[in-house]
Amino acid sequence: MKHESPIKRRKSRQIMVGNVPVGGDAPIAVQSMTNTNTCDVEATVGQIAALQEAGADIVRVSVPSMEAAEAFGQIRKRVSLPLVADIHFDYKIALRVAELGVDCLRINPGNIGRDDRVNAVISAARDGNIPIRIGVNAGSLEKSLQRKYGEPTAEALVESAMRHIDILDKHDFQDFKVSLKASEVFMTVDAYRKIASQIVQPLHLGITEAGGFRSGTVKSSIGLGMLLMDGIGDTIRVSLAADPVQEIKVGFDILKSLRLRSRGINFIACPSCSRQNFDVIQTMNDLEARLEDVNTSLDVAIIGCIVNGPGEAKVADLGLTGGTPKNLLYLDGKPNQKLDNATLTDDLERIIREKVAERQQKEESVIARSAD
Repeated sequence: MKHESPIKRRKSRQIMVGNVPVGGDAPIAVQSMTNTNTCDVEATVGQIAALQEAGADIVRVSVPSMEAAEAFGQIRKRVSLPLVADIHFDYKIALRVAELGVDCLRINPGNIGRDDRVNAVISAARDGNIPIRIGVNAGSLEKSLQRKYGEPTAEALVESAMRHIDILDKHDFQDFKVSLKASEVFMTVDAYRKIASQIVQPLHLGITEAGGFRSGTVKSSIGLGMLLMDGIGDTIRVSLAADPVQEIKVGFDILKSLRLRSRGINFIACPSCSRQNFDVIQTMNDLEARLEDVNTSLDVAIIGCIVNGPGEAKVADLGLTGGTPKNLLYLDGKPNQKLDNATLTDDLERIIREKVAERQQKEESVIARSAD
């Protein structure tokens, strides 16, 4: 089931966040944010390692104080992922993390005071080839905009962003990306659509404060999906009141569903019914848990009966169709062998891992030939 995505992405200026290209024709980056105390270096490094294992491209770290800035410097030395420092108001913190090797500054230039402070931050960013992320949030709009609009609106979000962008434009600083986030889906989508036609810089997508794992996943999937279908978005973060690792997994699932990126196994599974010849739900739960470590892209269909099973199996890399007395396994669209219910999950895991190893070997051979 290998098809190119029909989505035509918005053309944007490419910037570099560490070694990760953002914008242009680069893959849409998936990022998250640590929720540890930044001054607890061990805990923060551990969480970044977990996010990297899950596939994160970029990680944002809150730096609310100069003490946290010094801790950030220690963290920077111990991790390889690009790090964004999240800073509000205090320009001195921005200057310090720039010295310590930050890969991107999340700081709004309009919120850091006098022109000399703005100049200092922009100069440090320019000298260090550090991009800036302008982050506008409906919950922290400027008071003048709150008075003007009465309440957060898409127009208010865009106007706030353009105020910050104007400051960077006046300093001829173009290496920045922008986010305009609200917890309300329609406001967020409207804001991104409006600004997408006004600037060429990359856009970082997110539905802020989306909620817990289930509700936040649904809300983010709808909001980000609407924008990604429009071709809008160069990086994404799924904001969940949950383990940040789940943000990365959901982010890749969203991109995978739109054929914008692939990582790990793409399971196609029926919801199960009385026709099923094995326990589809338990089998899927077991396989997902056992195969979390697999990063290779693979389409696997797990269908409980012969109504839709053969059709799905024929277009998957590996497919299982429930049958009596045994279930039929397809490899590369062709019937391969029959599997008994008693050892079904163990057999499937073994065969999937064999298929993954085969694909990895082929990919390595292609890379080796291209290098020659």
